Amino acid sequence: MELDGKVALVTGAASGIGHATAKRYVEAGARAVIADLNIDAAKSAAAQLGNEKTAIAVAMDVTKEDEVNAGVAATIAAFGKVDILVSNAGIQIVHPIEEFPFEQWKKLLAIHLDGAFLTTKACVKHMYKQGSGSLIYMGSVHSHEASALKSAYVAAKHGMLGLARTMAKEGAEHGVRANTICPGFVRTPLVDKQIPQQAEELGISEERVVKEVMLGETVDQEFTMVSDIAEIALLLAAFKTNALTGESIIVSHGWHMN
Repeated sequence: MELDGKVALVTGAASGIGHATAKRYVEAGARAVIADLNIDAAKSAAAQLGNEKTAIAVAMDVTKEDEVNAGVAATIAAFGKVDILVSNAGIQIVHPIEEFPFEQWKKLLAIHLDGAFLTTKACVKHMYKQGSGSLIYMGSVHSHEASALKSAYVAAKHGMLGLARTMAKEGAEHGVRANTICPGFVRTPLVDKQIPQQAEELGISEERVVKEVMLGETVDQEFTMVSDIAEIALLLAAFKTNALTGESIIVSHGWHMN
């Protein structure tokens, strides 16, 4: 599948899944906007994808409407349009709920849900005018499953499913699709950070966290790769019709099966 001439805005794209997705899009002929809280990392990531005709970096705190709007405006100024939004920015915070600091709960939900809402709101105004677009939300197996210690994350990822499904209905008359990718555990810095945290909270070894908590329900005890997610993101971005909209695609080595 090809994305010749398409413009993709990817949040949290300086590293991990976001960067792998942006890279795959550029390989397929798209131009990429690397949106990230860390502008230096975003500039470095964009430089790896080519020159300014191929990829640019924008500073974006997805919880701040003015920064989101400025990033989308920079996208339009550089490339004239936005065809694809990948709402990927996210964090993980783990605590048993009775110990979960309210400020951390609000911080996690703001990055995942407020970020998805604000970037969607800013992008669809341009997509609707051109009569086409693809909204892609980075959910999780935790959009369908629950795990101990992850009340905020599970709630946020369930919420992203609801937003995507609503946007599939609202966007349909404008030719805009909305779908959710639901990865299993992908070996990224976000996951690496969770391993010692969960080991401490659960009172088990880091090895057991990986083998039992993270990969115990998979069919092969393997981590999902960022390249796997990037391929699904390409499929959703390049799909030709509204036949594939309002759906969640689970990429988890069989951890969760619909």
